[in-house]
Amino acid sequence: MRIVGIAGSLRSGSYNAALLRAAAAEAPPEATIEIESIRGIPLYDGDVEAKGIPSRVTELKDRIAAADGLLLVTPEYNNSIPGTFKNAIDWLTRPPADIPRVFKGRAVGLIGASPGMRGTVLSQTAWLPVLRTLGVQPWFEQLLYVGNADKVFDPSGKLIDETIRVRLRNYVRGFVDFVRSLREGRR
Repeated sequence: MRIVGIAGSLRSGSYNAALLRAAAAEAPPEATIEIESIRGIPLYDGDVEAKGIPSRVTELKDRIAAADGLLLVTPEYNNSIPGTFKNAIDWLTRPPADIPRVFKGRAVGLIGASPGMRGTVLSQTAWLPVLRTLGVQPWFEQLLYVGNADKVFDPSGKLIDETIRVRLRNYVRGFVDFVRSLREGRR
């Protein structure tokens, strides 16, 4: 089973990129989380689109479309969705005729990390109308908002909090089971 994971931050020391790497390491043997990036996706511009979809966008759309599931790992900026991450999703919906191929019915998990105490609860909530519009199958049986990320990861980005590691492992296992159930038509 293939799951594409995308961290919504461009920062080299991103806690969300670190959380995505930790999620990939916690994937059960029957699943692989392939780490993708939004780096290289330009700001959305209809004039650019009229000249053709950027190659990085096309590549990422094809990888998502070929995967069994999608894991979005979202930062929280000013109590909402980071502009860079939303911009990437906006590009992934162009042209609109591609939305069903890339998103419709796809299993989607949503997690995130923040140095704030509440983690990414507001950002994850802000994603709900976007996910609804895309027509995905979000998985909400477990939630993972990693707060105080500066204490959860060491300076190199390694997950050092065992409580969070167990929660992450349980989240990934549950999401993989959800993806499998959708793939087998049990949901």
